[in-house]
Parts: sequence; structure tokens; C-alpha cells
Amino acid sequence: MDGGSGGPYTSRTAEEVFRDFRGRRAGMIKALTNDVEKFYQLCDPEKENLCLYGYPNETWEVTLPAEEVPPEIPEPALGINFARDGMNEKDWLALVAVHSDSWLLAVAFYFAARFGFDKEARKRLFNMINNLPTIFEVVTGAAKKQTKEKAPNSTSKSNKPSSKMQSRPEPHLKAPKPPAPPKDDDESGEDYGDEEEEERDNTLCGSCGTNDGKDEFWICCDSCERWYHGKCVKITPARAEHIKHYKCPDCSNKRARA
Repeated sequence: MDGGSGGPYTSRTAEEVFRDFRGRRAGMIKALTNDVEKFYQLCDPEKENLCLYGYPNETWEVTLPAEEVPPEIPEPALGINFARDGMNEKDWLALVAVHSDSWLLAVAFYFAARFGFDKEARKRLFNMINNLPTIFEVVTGAAKKQTKEKAPNSTSKSNKPSSKMQSRPEPHLKAPKPPAPPKDDDESGEDYGDEEEEERDNTLCGSCGTNDGKDEFWICCDSCERWYHGKCVKITPARAEHIKHYKCPDCSNKRARA
């Protein structure tokens, strides 16, 4: 397969295309992690449109896009250097990582089409790719968080990508509502359980003022610690995954006025 330097196409199997994908991915991860200082310096906003390329031999390069039209293989995101100084560095690297993931998939399935993969071969290729963390997950640390969340945990956020994403608000703990403790002869234990459940049931949405939709998605403001229905503040579970510190509309408006 072409490694980006004009070499011949030789791969014909899903496993070989996956090896090409894995090598390119490793090179791009290296650029955005171990070699990030060098990568940052090469992405000078004063230069022309630059692209980040990953090669099958696990190397990377920041350079101008291919001149031939159409290109031999799909091209990565163009002009990644222009946004460098206009964004927080971590956010910029995360953006480059997302575009890099998209490019890798485009290249892999370009080869799948070029080599005439059937449905089963394409499925096998996708499954092998899907077993690896994305570049975005590696760069942002989400891959490590997902590994930790797979560990058994009886009352916390099982299979939840963020502490903000809960089906029912749980004050302070920010975890799904646990089952009520079994009743016994210990009156103090019963009182504690009743108080805890009452606190949960009395949690009101900071926007609409109700506690309806207990099984719906809620999100907690990191500034005022009030809970909101996701639909009331127009935040979806998918969007919440990318919010590190959520501020409700009231807190955001206070900051704007200040």
C-alpha cells in the first residue's frame, strides 16, 4: 500500500489494511503526545495550509497537501496551523486529533473499496479498528477514563462517560439513584435512608423548577451546583461528554455582565 511516499499498492486483505491503519495512527499519536513540542512549532500559522500525515512505518510529517488532483489517497484536514494561536493548546490538539481520526477512517475504507472488500471483510476491518482507542481518546485522556469506568462499581456511574451525565440527579455524589436500603430494626438507619431519598426526590430543575423526568438526562452546573434537565438548557448527553466544566445560563450571564 502507498505509505504516502509513492510506494506501490500491495495489500489485499483486511488485516493488511488494518496494519497500515495502525502504523499511521501510531505516528499521529506520537506527533500529538511525545513529539508535541516539535509538532506545535512546525504548525506555524504564518505558513501556508499545512496537514498532519501519519505513515505506515509509525512516523509523521507536517507538510503541504498533495498537489495532484484528485490525490492518490484521501487528504487529511487542511490548514491545521491556522487555528493554533487562536485556541487553547489542549483544545487545538483535541481538534487536530478528531480530524486525524476522520482521516484514518477515510484512508482505511478507501483501501477497502479499492481492493474490493466484501461486506464481511469491511466488517472485520471496522471491528479491528474499533477495538483501538481513537486518537482523540488518547490525546484527551478519555481512553484511560473509560478503562477505569469498566471496573465494577455498585452505586456509581456505570457506563457513563462523564460525572455530569446522569439519568437522575444525585446531589453531591452525582451518581444514578441507588436502590433504597433494606429496612431493619435499626431506626437510625431507616431515618438516614428516608432523609437521603427525600433529598433526591426534592431535587428541582434550576430552569423549570420541577423534578419531573427522573429518568431523563440531567446535568449539574459546576459553579452553582444546581441540577438542570438537559432539555431545559439544550445540552444533550453527547454534547456533555466534551464539556469539562459546565456553567448554567445564569452563571454564564453573570460572568458576561461582570
